[in-house]
Amino acid sequence: MSVYYTLCILAAMAITIAFVNQYIMKIQTTIAITFGALLISILMLILGKTTWPELQLHAIATLETVDFGEFLLQGILGFLLFAGGLGINLPALKSQKWEISVLVLIGVLISTLVVAAGLWLLAYVAAIPLPFIYCLLFGALISPTDPIAVLAIVKKLGAPEQIAIQIEGESLFNDGIGLVIFLTIFAVAFNGNEATFGSVLTLFTHEAIGGIVFGALLGLMSHLMISATDDGSMELLMTLCIPTAGFALANILGVSGALAMVVAGIMIGNWTRYTGFSEQSSKYLDQFWHLLDEFLNALLFLLIGLAMLLVQFHWQAWILVLCGIPLVLAGRFVSVALPYVGFRRFRSYNRYSVRILTWGGLRGGLSLAMALSIPTGIKLGTDGQVELRDLILMMTYAIVLFSIIVQGMTITPMINKAKAAEKAGFPIE
Repeated sequence: MSVYYTLCILAAMAITIAFVNQYIMKIQTTIAITFGALLISILMLILGKTTWPELQLHAIATLETVDFGEFLLQGILGFLLFAGGLGINLPALKSQKWEISVLVLIGVLISTLVVAAGLWLLAYVAAIPLPFIYCLLFGALISPTDPIAVLAIVKKLGAPEQIAIQIEGESLFNDGIGLVIFLTIFAVAFNGNEATFGSVLTLFTHEAIGGIVFGALLGLMSHLMISATDDGSMELLMTLCIPTAGFALANILGVSGALAMVVAGIMIGNWTRYTGFSEQSSKYLDQFWHLLDEFLNALLFLLIGLAMLLVQFHWQAWILVLCGIPLVLAGRFVSVALPYVGFRRFRSYNRYSVRILTWGGLRGGLSLAMALSIPTGIKLGTDGQVELRDLILMMTYAIVLFSIIVQGMTITPMINKAKAAEKAGFPIE
């Protein structure tokens, strides 16, 4: 089948699971889709190993027609981040700017180092010696919280505003610093490049700062064009040009398309919405992007669940896979709790802030896409029994599934406690 036909069928599967979820499981839609796709993957694996081997082979061949990394990083990511930026309340974001900045810049670095050190020790215990540079690579790809997963699950639960804006703002911006760290370590690990302060600073400036500046220019140009017409349909169509042509141009220029989409989305959602749109199109803006966001999220989370068919499992690596989940959670906790020690010197916070930011730091498709970019052929262990790409992909997939299904399903009581504490007048620690 062509890629287009494959995506059409996958979209229909995702929508069907979402429809059935309304009457059976009745849980958050993206969680239900991921869980349903995971069950389908397990069923295909069982049938493929027992009575119907052709089914598994055909399913794998069909999924391989869709390049997951390219589909996400070069395709729908722009739409999802732009839609997320549209929903950000800029005044609330400004009130938390220092907290978000520290969590984005410092938190990712802390988590990367904690996860890398823990993985290096675990690999030694598991008798799969793992060079520290590869441990850093895994720490860099798994530490940034995924804005798509966070916005799709946590945002809809109605957390207290102070907590919600921190976790939303952090997840939307930290992929920039996370990507810079990942690309730097990737270049050292596989390209033989030397990581110097100057090279890292140049990469960060070009990717992150360049993406923010480009997004601001794109948002300004879009604002002027939208303000120049009163045609409601044309105004909505112009917003589509931002995550399509704008996202493509950002990637061509080598700046962060993800950060550009967030900045442009915030500008359109907080400025153009009130001064540039006609009354009619202003009403339809949120409805249009909410529908598109729901559709693309459904497709993405289905692919995450089905990605199990593409992961090569090695029994020797299971100890690292199982220990990787608490290790990443520990790294996340340290990266949040340490900054909060400083935060509390200047402001009061909800007593559940650290716990919600830790448990709500979800991972998703972005981590999988980065894991899939690791080259094949690098053997680990004394007998070369495990391949580096397979090991990192196994660990990443297990953490992503745990994050979406377990953390996503169990964070609701924590958020409810935070809301109850704030309502009772005891919101601070």
